[in-house]
Amino acid sequence: MRDSREMKAFLRDLLTESEIIEFAKRFYAARAIAGSTHYAAIEEATGLSSRTIARVKKWYKHGQGGYQLAVKRWKHQI
Repeated sequence: MRDSREMKAFLRDLLTESEIIEFAKRFYAARAIAGSTHYAAIEEATGLSSRTIARVKKWYKHGQGGYQLAVKRWKHQI
C-alpha cells in the first residue's frame, strides 16, 4: 500500500466490522503493553480477556517484530 488511505480501504474490504474492532483492541493492547500498562487496565479499556492480552504480549515480545514496528511507527504519527 502506498499510504494510509489505501491501507484503510484494503482493510475495510478485507475484514468484517467485528474483525476491525478486534484488530483495534489488540493493537491498543500492544501499545499499552509497550507502555508497561497493567493487564487490568487493558482489560477494562478493551474488554479483552487476560488470555488474549497475554497472547498479544507474547507476540509483541517474541514474535516477528510486527507489533513492535507498528507501535513504533504509530508513535511517530501521533
